Amino acid sequence: MADLNIPAAPAIAGTTHLHSGKVRDLYRIDEGEHAGRLLMVASDRISAYDHVLSSTIPDKGEILTRMSLWWFDQLADLVPNHVVSTDVPASVAGRAVICESLDMYPVECVARGYLTGSGLADYEATGEVCGIALPDGLEDGSRLPAPIFTPAAKAAVGDHDENVSYAAVEREVGTERAAELRDLTLAIYARAEEVARERGIILADTKFEFGARPDGTTVLADEVLTPDSSRFWPASDWQPGLVQPSYDKQIVRNWLTSDASGWDRHGDTPPPPLPIEVVELTRSKYVEAYERLTGLAF
Repeated sequence: MADLNIPAAPAIAGTTHLHSGKVRDLYRIDEGEHAGRLLMVASDRISAYDHVLSSTIPDKGEILTRMSLWWFDQLADLVPNHVVSTDVPASVAGRAVICESLDMYPVECVARGYLTGSGLADYEATGEVCGIALPDGLEDGSRLPAPIFTPAAKAAVGDHDENVSYAAVEREVGTERAAELRDLTLAIYARAEEVARERGIILADTKFEFGARPDGTTVLADEVLTPDSSRFWPASDWQPGLVQPSYDKQIVRNWLTSDASGWDRHGDTPPPPLPIEVVELTRSKYVEAYERLTGLAF
């Protein structure tokens, strides 16, 4: 497992810190009307290649939170979500939500409409992605004949999620629940892909997390359709066979694997700090994605 060096989460009055991931800090609310609920705080941290970088992206946590809230509204008729309130402590205003405590399914629910990333690597090795056979002749950035559900097993923080077959999901959560997660994932992707396309953006792939309420209702949780959990490409520049320009943290990945960084992603040394120009460009792309998708100014 990578040494993430996640900074200690700040104390927040009236809460107990439960967990810190690559980007988010999670607290239990101990008092007041929302006692027993969770406070989920999005930081400005950024991760790549299973490392949390020492550099942060200014305003990133607020952008991710605003974008998730906007998307939850767009999807409300398809699936309930975990947000209870945005009335959060002043110290985390704008980048936190109060949410339900759910029994989370141990599956990363990934939808792909285009072939890239780990899906491309699997396809080049086997002609399949998560056991789904794809046509010959596809290349990086190819649009798939139809979107596919390509789940991954949730890894410990710092480890890499591994693509798994649908049969593995059935074994993990049962046949009925697996079908529900697949169908919800593809329905949400279809809605979001259409919304993004109308705004000149291709939603190449995305991942969702779901949990269950005590009554068994499946709920959409965590973040949704942000540049951290999705690949967004400008539709006007899409050209299969090439590395696509993006609105996500691919900018950071590209720099880290370039000669300029001097970093060996397969070695034991953590990534170097990002140059200021990479930080500024990444922030501008997050802002641009938010503004183009929502039509709102940041």
